[in-house]
Amino acid sequence: MGQRSGRQESSKKAEMALSETMEAEIEIQNNKEEIEEMKAKNQKLASVFGVADLKNEAVGLYNVGETCCLNSLLQVFFMNIHFTRILRRITVPSPAWRRSNVPYQMLLLLEKMQCGKCKAVWPTELAYCLAEHRVKLFVQYDAAQLFLTLWNLLKKQMKKPELVEELSDLYTIHIQEHLACQNCSFEIKNNSTMLTLPLPVLDANSHRLKTLEHCLQYFFLPEELTGQNMCFCQQCGRETPFLQSRKLVQLPETLTLHLKRFCFERSSYTLKLSHSLPFPQELDFREILTENQCQADDSEKASWQYELFAVVAHSGYSSWGHYCAYIRSLTECRWYCFNDSHVCQVSWDDVKCTYGRSNLSLRETAYLLFYMKKHPQQPSPGEPECL
Repeated sequence: MGQRSGRQESSKKAEMALSETMEAEIEIQNNKEEIEEMKAKNQKLASVFGVADLKNEAVGLYNVGETCCLNSLLQVFFMNIHFTRILRRITVPSPAWRRSNVPYQMLLLLEKMQCGKCKAVWPTELAYCLAEHRVKLFVQYDAAQLFLTLWNLLKKQMKKPELVEELSDLYTIHIQEHLACQNCSFEIKNNSTMLTLPLPVLDANSHRLKTLEHCLQYFFLPEELTGQNMCFCQQCGRETPFLQSRKLVQLPETLTLHLKRFCFERSSYTLKLSHSLPFPQELDFREILTENQCQADDSEKASWQYELFAVVAHSGYSSWGHYCAYIRSLTECRWYCFNDSHVCQVSWDDVKCTYGRSNLSLRETAYLLFYMKKHPQQPSPGEPECL
């Protein structure tokens, strides 16, 4: 009996060992498949974004003197793989000019963020560089104005003409402005460019516009210039009522929308408008604007489909406050919140909290919206979707 029992136990142990070995082999095989799948995915991403951009992990920036606005905008620039692709190809300036060269200092900071293992880095050298261009520390900046300042400095100090052209194509909006006399056939047409679309959140009667789409429609709505706003008509020889209108000609790869949340009152007091203004994850301008509000052919308008990439949000009042950025990683398709040195993964529901609420002025409110053009190479079914 003892020998038979011992043989049974030995048989059971052998079976268990065989089972564990098979399970281990299956697990190893699964791991190999996951590794191969990850390699294939990275190769596909690298073919689109570049190898260096795949290392662009979410890293924070320390606040070095009320630099929350600067930090938020830098994160939006650095998380945009189309921008970093341009930045990495700049001409390195001579040693005497490196300290004051904004593109070069931004490149150094980007490499510092990507090559280190820190959760956050100090943007001190870039902050000192910007101070030489009158972007001082310990100053509360408006995000829309600072974005324009940074972009102009980048464009001015990039020496390669092809990079300047790429930078312009990446962000510049092309508009055609019309002025038509209401008494005759005289008409003026001017082509202009804009870095952002400054969208009012109130109409002419101070009524709240309900959605981002309504803001865009209102921005392109024709306006009658009468009374003190009349213009001089060369054909009529006097001031006459004019109809002013805008037509959209061309949209960039990265579209920047400025929600005009700060309203100037007659008493010279600046009021922050914190009411709710929902914005979608996807925008199609063909569904928002009419044919009369567009001056583009069908091939251009076919590219006017966008997906939300980043939100720069403001909390506080008009006189003081704090900025942070919500950014969707283009390589991971995940949303992150960049709050100076603190970075965390968030959901779309967290991003929607920046819509605003009338009775909560101190809460985060979306101020700048960055939309990215949709392309066929973006994640398809079976690949990770944005959270």
